[in-house]
Amino acid sequence: MKINLKDLTQAIEDQAYLSDMETIKYADVSRSKKKLREHAAKMVSEVALALKKNSLMQVQLVLEGKSPITFALETNVVNLPLAYYKKLINFFDEDEEVPVKVYFETANDDLNASHFRIDLLMDGEDLVADPDKATDLLTSAMSEKIKQIKENEKAAREAAKEAKAAK
Repeated sequence: MKINLKDLTQAIEDQAYLSDMETIKYADVSRSKKKLREHAAKMVSEVALALKKNSLMQVQLVLEGKSPITFALETNVVNLPLAYYKKLINFFDEDEEVPVKVYFETANDDLNASHFRIDLLMDGEDLVADPDKATDLLTSAMSEKIKQIKENEKAAREAAKEAKAAK
C-alpha cells in the first residue's frame, strides 16, 4: 500500500483508520512466549487485513499490572506515532506517494527516560506477504521489551535500596 501525505493526514484528522485495543493481564503472557505469540499473531492479522483493504491501522495490546505496558502496531510512513501526524509535512511532499510501513511501539514508565519507544517492524507489503515472519518479529520484540522493562525495574529498586542505605 502506498499513500500520499495529503490522504494520510486527512485520514488521521478524520480518524478514518481502523483501531483496536485489547487489555490482558501481564501475568498471562509474561512467562509464556506461546501466549505472547498468539496475541502478536492477532495484532499482525488485523494490520494485514487493514492493509489489504488499503486502510491505515492502529492496534494495541495493553498488559495490565503494577507497571502497565502498552504495545502497539501502527501503519504510517515514518516512525512517528499517529498522534504526531502534523509533523509529517517535514518529511514528504504533500502529493508524493510513499509506501506504508508498520511500526512497533512500546510505552511503559520503566522502559527508558521517555517511557516510549517506536521501531520499524517491517514494510506493510512485506507484512501482508509474510505474516508469520511479522508475527515472529513482533513476538521477539515484545519479549525483548518485557525483559528490558523487568531489568530496568530491578535496577531502579536496587538503586532506591542503595540510596536509602546511604542515608
